[in-house]
Amino acid sequence: MLGDYFYHESLRKIIVAFGTIFNNIHIHRKDSNGNVVQSLKVPLAYSPKEKFIARLDQQPDLVQDRRVAVTLPRMGFEISGLSYDPSRKLNRMGQIKKIRASSTDGKVMNKQFNPVPYNISMNLYSFTSSAEGGLQIVEQILPFFQPDYTVTVNVMPQLKVKRDVPIILNSINYEDSYDGAFTNRRAVIYTMNFTAKTYLFGPTVSQGVIKKVQSDLYADTDTANTPREGRITVIPNPPNADVTDDFGFTTTIENFTDGKTYNPKTGSDE
Repeated sequence: MLGDYFYHESLRKIIVAFGTIFNNIHIHRKDSNGNVVQSLKVPLAYSPKEKFIARLDQQPDLVQDRRVAVTLPRMGFEISGLSYDPSRKLNRMGQIKKIRASSTDGKVMNKQFNPVPYNISMNLYSFTSSAEGGLQIVEQILPFFQPDYTVTVNVMPQLKVKRDVPIILNSINYEDSYDGAFTNRRAVIYTMNFTAKTYLFGPTVSQGVIKKVQSDLYADTDTANTPREGRITVIPNPPNADVTDDFGFTTTIENFTDGKTYNPKTGSDE
């Protein structure tokens, strides 16, 4: 009902761009003299917060230095919601156009209507076994958001459309499970909520470049049964001009008395 299948990976590209921002966070562990004895790159994965917490509850000693599949520190992120943004709405009749070469019919124009603005809410989680580790992660993130950080996304390669997507830091929540017995494990969790202001694109339509316009003139409105009496034809000058060239137009006016009518199916006068 809505139309043919299309998928531009718009949401996926925003998720990848968001994760790329935080894929190089490190934690340093120091001795009593302030010397770095261990440097850890914090793993990042697309996963909900509840999955990490459930994993920690099932195996509390993940916070220790054991050779297991998952250890702390660790980071995760996920989409938490999408909402339409009317403040960034564009003219719905506006179009984005791009000429490309075609091996079958010369040059073809790809076009689509203006994209629709949407806000994507995403949560970033950091899980550490100590307060110091959590502070190191947060301090490597917050200075870059004032309160937004802009990334450039190649949203529509076929139309060569790139857009700057601002990612806004909305809030930060802190959890520290320090209650309980001394034998219980500790998990320091920071939850940072972000909003990415992006656009979603509709289907792309392809059509050939118009190189000739023909208009027939009739003496009566019943064009199906009335012969054409005149014809105006407009072509580029030179005929092989491209859409990006500096060109003019050649207009040809013809008059007919042969009583024929133009057949658009065959492209001839009959």
